[in-house]
Formats: sequence, structure tokens, C-alpha cells
Amino acid sequence: MPLYLRIATELHLKRLVVGGFERVFEMGRIFRNEGVSTKHNPEFTSIEVYQAYGDYIDMMDLTEDLIRSLARDIIGTVELPYGEAIADVGSPWRRETMHNLVQAATGVDFAEFSDFDAAVKAAEGADIAVPAKCTTVGQLLNEAFEQKVEETLIQPTFVTEYPVEVSPLAKPHRDKPGLTERFELFVVGRELANGFSELTDPIDQRDRLEAQAAKKAAGDVEACDVDEDFVTALEYGMPPTVGLGIGIDRLVMLLTNSESIRDVIAFPLLKSQGKIDQDAEASAES
Repeated sequence: MPLYLRIATELHLKRLVVGGFERVFEMGRIFRNEGVSTKHNPEFTSIEVYQAYGDYIDMMDLTEDLIRSLARDIIGTVELPYGEAIADVGSPWRRETMHNLVQAATGVDFAEFSDFDAAVKAAEGADIAVPAKCTTVGQLLNEAFEQKVEETLIQPTFVTEYPVEVSPLAKPHRDKPGLTERFELFVVGRELANGFSELTDPIDQRDRLEAQAAKKAAGDVEACDVDEDFVTALEYGMPPTVGLGIGIDRLVMLLTNSESIRDVIAFPLLKSQGKIDQDAEASAES
């Protein structure tokens, strides 16, 4: 049988919700071959949580209570030193939309643009690099956030209302077309958690997964395939549901003031000695 390493526990847990389990979670190992950095190891541990009859507001409340309780119970303080900063997880956490954060940092209000070329011109005027993969205003907004805002979010901040183009599994926002009911938690300049009201419309979900599959076929390594079993499960009917994913390794980094994810994984992926020797030879020749 062809077998695969999983990139998330998400779709199977949602099938359980469809089957009548109204609150489920799993802590498990995940593999994503997206490179190595101080913030990412290809094999890592996550916890995913799904709750029927809740929305992303409820899950932000749960996330805040969970991490605050962990800090108090394990570290003994809600003021967590990290490098030269102190992350205060005890005070009420900031909640702000991606649009507002980008506008405050760059002076550009991407909500004003319906024309992509005009948005690109404004972005370039704000010194935002526009990669070839950006083809919509929503993708450009997300790129502006990653370039100009993400690393500045030292204190716990829920960034909300992500564009639908970068949120293939999230429910459309109830009041704002083109956006979703999604949040990501950022602390000390890095993402720690991701959550959203779940998309329950099987037709919309198929359309979004097919768009993702097209991106994958075009070379996007972060895009996913169409999961027919999952779409079939949605056709049976999933109640209004909210989900959450937390990177356990990154959370441990925060709680232990660890600069690199390699410091909190027993056997992290490292370059092979042969690769190091090849790089040294190439550098010497150049």
C-alpha cells in the first residue's frame, strides 16, 4: 500500500465532528517538508481542537485561557522572558484585524482596492515586495502583513479576518465579503496558533480545494490536494464548528526562552556532515 506522512490531523478530526463527536482533540506528530529554520522543523508536534456549535471568538477565548494557565502552572509567572523582551500573557490579549495592522504599519488600506494593479502600485510605494505568486488583493494583503507587521508583534496578539485566498478551510466572514472568520496568534514576532470558524459548505469547500490543487500542480509546495472523503463527509452535514491548532514546539520555545526550535526537540533535523563539507568546499572555491 502507498502510505503517506500526514501534514495535519485536521480533516480526520472534522470527520469525527460530522459523526457526532462534538468536542475532539489530538496531539500528534506532523511532517511538512518546507525547509529548516530556527522557527521550523519538518517534523513537529501539534495539538488540534475542534468544538461544535462555537465560532472563532469562542476559540480565541479558549486559546488565551489555555496558554495563560500553562504559564502560571508550569513557569509560575505570566510574564515570560524571551530574549530581550518580556511577553505578558496575563493581561487581556490584543485582537486586531489584518487590514488595520497593515494600514497602521504601511499607510496602505488594502480594503480600498478592487483593482489588483492599483494595489500592487500602492504596495510597491510602501516598500512591499510583490512576489509572482501574488495575483489577488487578498494575497497581497497577507504578503504585506508578513513583511511589515509579523515580526513587530511581541505581546500576544490575535490577528483576525484573513483573506479567503489564504484560508482554504475557513468559513467566510458573516459581514465582510472576501474575508474569513479566522485568527492567528502571534507572540514575540512568530505565529503560535491558528484557528477559525470551519467551512461547512461542501460546494464551497470543493471549489477551494480544487483551487489549492491547481496551485500545487503549478509548483506551490504549501498547497494541498482535494480530499474526496472529507468533501463527502461535509455533504452528510457538519454542524457549525470552530477549530484550533497550536504548535507545541513553538509554545515550549516561548515557555522556556529558547531561541531555536532545535533546542526543544530531542532529535531535530540537521544538515548531514557531507552536505556541510560540500558547502565549505564551494565557499572556498568561490
